Amino acid sequence: MQNIDQNWTFPYLPEPPLWRIDWQQLELYFGWLSAMRNCPQDPIYHQEGDLLTHTKMVCEELVSMNSWRAMAQTERSILFAAALLHDVAKPDLTKIGTDQRISSKGHAKNGAKRAREILWKLGTPFSCREMIVSLVRHSSLPFFALEKPNPSYSVIKASQTVRSDWLAMLEEADAKGRICADRQILIEKVELFRELCEENRCYNQPRSFSSPHSRFLYFYKEGSSLDYQAFDDTEFEVVLMSGLPGAGKDSWIRENVSMLAVISLDLLREELQVAAHKNQGQVVYAAKEKAREYMRRKQSFVWNATNITKQLRSQLISLFHSYRAKIRIVYLETELEEIYRRNRMRERSVPSSVIAKLVAKLDLPDLTESHTVDYYINP
Repeated sequence: MQNIDQNWTFPYLPEPPLWRIDWQQLELYFGWLSAMRNCPQDPIYHQEGDLLTHTKMVCEELVSMNSWRAMAQTERSILFAAALLHDVAKPDLTKIGTDQRISSKGHAKNGAKRAREILWKLGTPFSCREMIVSLVRHSSLPFFALEKPNPSYSVIKASQTVRSDWLAMLEEADAKGRICADRQILIEKVELFRELCEENRCYNQPRSFSSPHSRFLYFYKEGSSLDYQAFDDTEFEVVLMSGLPGAGKDSWIRENVSMLAVISLDLLREELQVAAHKNQGQVVYAAKEKAREYMRRKQSFVWNATNITKQLRSQLISLFHSYRAKIRIVYLETELEEIYRRNRMRERSVPSSVIAKLVAKLDLPDLTESHTVDYYINP
């Protein structure tokens, strides 16, 4: 997903020759910025004050960088948007402990999902949106990469979805855009992160592997050898569909893999007379039993369900891999307004509130999960 659409500009992007950030217009345009104004930060790490003050300082530091100014307009847009959004989830997650210490646990992961919702509604091109989301998701990695149990694995995995050189630039701005005792240490950590990525050949491109199967095994089982050229013992293929209700999964299957058997959780619910809002244990059990029948025969098939979270996909992928399947994830997406419209027209429609919750939970599949990932956007 690192091929970027070059025809997009973020609203109120600072432009030459003044490179001035129009904060008044940005705050009028993005209502979520106002929530940052009243969000406190831990005074040990952020002596500059509230979250909006920090966000403004980060953006100003980024815009002052010659390396940022030298980038193409769309690339500048991506990094500026990431700087603006990197702490977007903090107002909802910030807590003050009994010791008066302030924390916002999980703000990067939740911020990535919040950023996706904001940018999706804004009409941001998919490739640009997901790069921004990945920058927000991994925004703390340069500060903590060397403290991870396996630093090389951490940066190589991140490189499959994010430009590590852009991530380093963002976090350099984050380190400089704060007042704290260890500010210089944070800046030095970013430099060490750059060196770590260079050493692992993933600084300005995803780390490459000898084959899709070698890549799959490396990420499937952390601790696998990076340069191991795995023998591909897969014997059939499972197509794992992923996408919100109404994204076009059924149509894609009819038009592209109609020759394959299909396990549809929607159809199984009808057969077993289990409502979508009821416990799905019986439906999932029946689907997995059917999958095992196909896999014992080494027969390729399609697993058709929303599969929008990485946790759910990982359980299925583990099952398929145990039968030596080659796993192909197919993700479909269209505009949110179209998703809601199609849902209203479906015979098996779900409440709009359910769609909204699914949007908030969405984890896009990526190449750390399977042999292949295909994205069909606005099919």
